[in-house]
Amino acid sequence: MTHSLVEKQPSLDTDSSIQWTDWMVQKALPLWSTAGYDRARRLYHERLTFDATPIVTSDLRLMVQARQIATFCRASLDGVFNASRDALDCLAEVQNRFWRSDNQPGWVFALGVDGRPSKTTRDLYAHAFILYAYAWAYNLSRDRNLLKIVNETIKEIESIFQEGVEGFLSEVPGYNSMRCQNPHMHLLEAYLVLFEVTEDQFYLDKAQHIVELVNNRFINSRSGMVMEFLSSDWTPCKEFGSNSVEPGHLFEWSWLMSEFIRLSSEYPHRKSLYSISERLFTSGVEYGIVHGMVCDGITDDGTITHTSTRIWPQTELIRLLAYRSKRLTINLKNVAENYLFVTMTRIFFSSYAPNSLQGGWFDRRNAKGNITVDHMPASSLYHIYGAAREFFSSDQVIRLPKI
Repeated sequence: MTHSLVEKQPSLDTDSSIQWTDWMVQKALPLWSTAGYDRARRLYHERLTFDATPIVTSDLRLMVQARQIATFCRASLDGVFNASRDALDCLAEVQNRFWRSDNQPGWVFALGVDGRPSKTTRDLYAHAFILYAYAWAYNLSRDRNLLKIVNETIKEIESIFQEGVEGFLSEVPGYNSMRCQNPHMHLLEAYLVLFEVTEDQFYLDKAQHIVELVNNRFINSRSGMVMEFLSSDWTPCKEFGSNSVEPGHLFEWSWLMSEFIRLSSEYPHRKSLYSISERLFTSGVEYGIVHGMVCDGITDDGTITHTSTRIWPQTELIRLLAYRSKRLTINLKNVAENYLFVTMTRIFFSSYAPNSLQGGWFDRRNAKGNITVDHMPASSLYHIYGAAREFFSSDQVIRLPKI
């Protein structure tokens, strides 16, 4: 259900939307489902060279496998690209190799080149993404056995990571006492998808708990920004103006708050949550954009700390701009947002995903705009697909044959 304060308006710039759709459907998804997939091992590669050669890494992380599984399940559900058989095969392989594979509860962090656990740390961020992968796989297959794994994993998360009644540790065993917003954000994301695909209130209740934790703890009351880290007692680590904020996460949180509003029609504080979502968006735009790109870091008073950039924050803002354009009343503000979208799309395809990479990308640039990585990380596809799917429509998508 759409929030009562918003209504639908015409889509963003048509040429840019077509560019996003064509690039994703004709280049990115074919690349990462072929060169990016190790068919012999039934696992996804962590990274490719700029000429699309797989790079052997010492670890294959659970998070990357889960993100790729979810993305290709979504692409199949969206009707734009079908590599879902490989994704479901990978999920079965991941369950076999990562879940309790060291004879302890939960999911190991990574596999080594021999296919055995190489890092057995329990990581909340990774657990959130495996829930997310199972949610989309269930939506695709309707195999209720997948929900059994989901519910067992939730029990393990609450047993392994829960700290008091307010939130979760980031990893076990832990090496510091800070509380991190990022794994909580992706756990919320997973619960929202699980609720949407199952209509089970159990998952929405879990999501609501996280929303309220973030509002009460992670959002700075003076600036309205989400702080990256809190101390062990859930208070800011530093004085106001010195706490880390990532603009890309402000946009992710704004989108997730909007999704929670959409899905929770009975939540009594929807109007307040809408205001929080708006403030996160406007703060990110006001303080987090440098030369048309989302920068890597600011503080909780808006001071820029890192003018380097990565690909994923750009896509989080682009997704949010597209999401907002479909729901907000037409006014001059939306004209400005559309201009920002067109500008960011132009920069995205010239600076991050040029034609020469044929569906690949440059993940990082420093403050001077120079490329600072020598490979293409698979993990970025999850973010990029989230943005691209906002532009899919029946008259733009060129449906490809099954692989």
